[in-house]
Amino acid sequence: MRKTKKLVFMALLTAIALTIFVIENQIPAPVPIPGVKLGLANIITLVTMLLLGKKEAGAVLLMRVVMGAMFAGSPSTLLFSAAGGLLAYLAMCLTVSRFDERQLWIVSALAALAHNAGQLGTCALVVKTPGILAYAPILAVSGVITGVFTGFAAMYLVRALRNARN
Repeated sequence: MRKTKKLVFMALLTAIALTIFVIENQIPAPVPIPGVKLGLANIITLVTMLLLGKKEAGAVLLMRVVMGAMFAGSPSTLLFSAAGGLLAYLAMCLTVSRFDERQLWIVSALAALAHNAGQLGTCALVVKTPGILAYAPILAVSGVITGVFTGFAAMYLVRALRNARN
């Protein structure tokens, strides 16, 4: 892919991820437990990683986190999103090449678990209350469920985009 075309595609993916993030923030949580979200913007991070590469996915994620905090959040949003996003990104980088593309849901579930761990750990440091870690089992279950969903969505989107190229 030529440099300019790649940059435009990355900008488009960033805009899509940011739009999904902002819209998702307006939707009430599926369950009334703090920290439980669908994480739909992570679909775009996975798609970027598969179509363009790890470095490009990191750039799209970073831009989404920073701009998402500016448009739909606060300084704490930036802190929690950055911590969760970084651990999720690292989990994706470490696992994406170990699984077949049809098993992207596994990569996504592992990334969701890492994301929740990053946010929960950050929260424990900020509020200085280790009792907050009692949320870990609930966040683990919700992370696996939402991670599997976003993984399947990313898998089908990658497949559709590759077919559209041909």
